[in-house]
Amino acid sequence: MPFPKIEEVRNLSDDELVAEIVNTKRELFNLRMLKATGRLEKPHLFKHNRHRLAQLLTIERERELEKEAEVSTQEVAESVSNPSSTTSVEAADDTE
Repeated sequence: MPFPKIEEVRNLSDDELVAEIVNTKRELFNLRMLKATGRLEKPHLFKHNRHRLAQLLTIERERELEKEAEVSTQEVAESVSNPSSTTSVEAADDTE
């Protein structure tokens, strides 16, 4: 069984991504329960599910960073185009 491809994860919507994260964590829990009871037949599934979870969390974090960058870019653009607080330059006293 090959590892899941990250391109499959990139095509998921945000809601599907969250659902996949929950399902993968639940699957890892179930695998741990099977291992503890001695009924685990496919130990390689641990590695596959951990790999899948890492992919899902990586894509989730990438999307969070994109949103933060978008918000900060908008804030900078707004502050440049609409300076709400103008700083006044105080004239230096030339009195001697």
